[in-house]
Amino acid sequence: MSSPDPQVRAARNHESTSAVRGPVVAVTGAASGVGALLTERLAASEEIGQVVAIDERRGQCAAASWHVLDVRNPAIADKLRGCDVVVHLAIDLNLETDPAARSAYNVRGTQTVLTAAAAAGVRRVVLCTSAMVYGALPDNELPLAEDAELRATAEATGVGDLLEIERLARRAPRAHPGLNVTVVRPAVLVGGTDTALTRYFESPRLLVVAGSRPAWQFCHVEDLCSALEYAVLEKVEGELAVGCDGWLEQEEVEALSGIRRMELPSAVALGAAARLHRIGLTPSPAGDLAYTMYPWVVSGSRLHDAGWRPKWTNEEVLAQLLEEVAGRHTVAGRRLGRKDATAAGAAGATVALLGAAAVVRRARKARRRV
Repeated sequence: MSSPDPQVRAARNHESTSAVRGPVVAVTGAASGVGALLTERLAASEEIGQVVAIDERRGQCAAASWHVLDVRNPAIADKLRGCDVVVHLAIDLNLETDPAARSAYNVRGTQTVLTAAAAAGVRRVVLCTSAMVYGALPDNELPLAEDAELRATAEATGVGDLLEIERLARRAPRAHPGLNVTVVRPAVLVGGTDTALTRYFESPRLLVVAGSRPAWQFCHVEDLCSALEYAVLEKVEGELAVGCDGWLEQEEVEALSGIRRMELPSAVALGAAARLHRIGLTPSPAGDLAYTMYPWVVSGSRLHDAGWRPKWTNEEVLAQLLEEVAGRHTVAGRRLGRKDATAAGAAGATVALLGAAAVVRRARKARRRV
């Protein structure tokens, strides 16, 4: 009896290897941040068959198969052929990025990846947004279930983009039958990250809005990567919230950090934040402040039911965050240079920024009277 055609034999060998070693997984945004950590983790896993890394530059993971291109390029569909799962992490939430450009990149990139994955025969796409999509509201339950209503608005940095990504995730299985979409929503992410919420702990005083009820829940990037791996291996699916178990009250955060509070009335704090952002003194819109005022803690019950557990506690993640931001000086979301912080003192800079906003407001009123 004649032996099989070499191409047929190679295909059978590939199928056999994939069956033993696990899925072929593509990771976008694989050269840096969470994408780089996840790429390394998956490449080292015996449960993963192969890792395809996609980014606009080549990263450090030598065990991955690299493709250098923009995720908005429709040619990405060719790079995804043969992949079982795509983890889309090419999301820009940089505070300094122009908001319009950031939204264009995030939304168009996600649309392209979902369409390309369906065209390439990928069976599952894993997206990563944030628990911020639930919204920070005074009547939020503690903790929120995964299926709680998404009540956030587009007023905080990047949240409008994340809500649009969530909408695309819900629509994708209807538009592309056979495509499964999992969404992972981490709490305050810590571990080499720079967000309005991590910058909160770079301030000389922790701004507390009078009458508010903050509750702090963190998520270490290592725990996020392990949760993403659970989704990749189809151990859990749907909408998944991920974070440390429980939460910290504001008083506990102050005691652990050793940073004292600066309490302001709501109207003063929100008004100043809005004016400072409007005149370009700070990168953070007033909407960011809500996430330091009201709870948005998540239960993570679906991951827990699947056997996943965080390795980090809120106390441990806060300690690491404080180590990472040591020596940085931020006021109202604006990071000060060494010269600024030395000249005025960080606390003095707080007064200066608030005063600048008041001066601008008075000047505008004076112009209107003329």
